[in-house]
Parts: sequence; C-alpha cells; structure tokens
Amino acid sequence: MITVHHLAHSRSQRVLWLLEELGLDYEVKRYERDPETSYAPPELRAVHPLGKSPVITDGDQVIAESGAIIEYLVEVYGAGRLRPAPGSADARRYTYWLHFAEGSAMPYQLMHLVFQKVRNAPVPFFIKPVARGLADHVLKTFVQPNIEDQLRFMESELTTRPWFAGDAFTAADIQMSFPVESAARGAGLGASHPRLTDFLSRVHSRPAWQRARARGGPYSFAD
Repeated sequence: MITVHHLAHSRSQRVLWLLEELGLDYEVKRYERDPETSYAPPELRAVHPLGKSPVITDGDQVIAESGAIIEYLVEVYGAGRLRPAPGSADARRYTYWLHFAEGSAMPYQLMHLVFQKVRNAPVPFFIKPVARGLADHVLKTFVQPNIEDQLRFMESELTTRPWFAGDAFTAADIQMSFPVESAARGAGLGASHPRLTDFLSRVHSRPAWQRARARGGPYSFAD
C-alpha cells in the first residue's frame, strides 16, 4: 500500500492528486506544521533524513522529491497514462516542464516568500527601515523581474496548446500546478496571464483534484 506522508499546505497535495488521477488506493499520514515557524515537524525525519514533504513509502521503497515521486508513480503504476509517447515532441516537453517546475520556477517563488517575510518581520524600529529597504530592493531588482519573465514564458507556452506538454493533460501539468498556484497567491497573476489563470481554473475543476483536496485537508494555495 502506498502511504503519502502529507504536510498541510504543501507540495504533497500534488501527490494526492496524481494518485487520484491514477485511481490508486493509498493511505494518508498527516503532519502539521509548527504553528510558529511553519516548518515540518521532526517526526518526518523518521521517514526521510531531510524531514521534508512530500515523501511516499511503497513497501520498502521510500521516495522523496515531487518530481521523483511523480516519475516513480507514473512509471510503476501509470500503464502509459499521464505521459506522452516516448520519443515524441510532447515527451520532450513533458520532461522539460516536469523539471522546470522545481528547478526554475519555485526558487524565485520561494525567494519572494522569504523576502516578503524579511520585509514584514518584527524587528526593532531602528532596524526596520534597513530590513525593509533591502528586501524591497532585492524583490524589485531581482526576484520580481525573474518571476515576471517566467510567467510570460509559461503564458506564451500555453498559446499553442491547452496543456504544458501538448494537447493531452499529463503529470507535467500536475507538477506545474504548484508554481502557478504559488504565483497566483504570492506575486500575483494579472490580466496579462489569462491562459495561466484558465489553466488553474481547469485544474481545480478536475474531479481528481477535488477529491485530493477533500482528502488532503487545508491547502491555502488554492484558496
């Protein structure tokens, strides 16, 4: 039996969604974030040394990292579903977007979150202008421009096809949902990103996504 070690408000929501799309039986072991730090609890280190989510166990297999988990589940249980035919142009796009989500998109999204926290952190009044000024400078000159470049690129890629890998919905769209949701919640998706906004609407209307949301519990990235 597959067990998802699921942390609220996290990337592991994608794993639940993939399992629902594949129609697989699985168990959910829930972990709550520390109310002060928002970090994962130390109990996760008993599953994987880094103590991060997502992690799944399947028999004696322990698999961490969103992309690795998705590749494992699609390869072992997909029976050809949710990925393009090997060697096709769609397959090359599928591999690209499967890795782009965490390798390129999420680092800037995370930096946006970190510097927003720095900007609003409770510090002595005489330090606050310095911290806020530094955070604003990094956000304005480095983080936000890179996010905007990526969002334009992602938007342009959806002008010629409905899904990131091609005409068919694939696991790459599951992987890409989190950075798009993160952008919508953090940096924002405006009128210049209608296709990304539509992508999220179509994602959230999928029955498997809704089942995963109900089973996974709180997920602020879709609120």
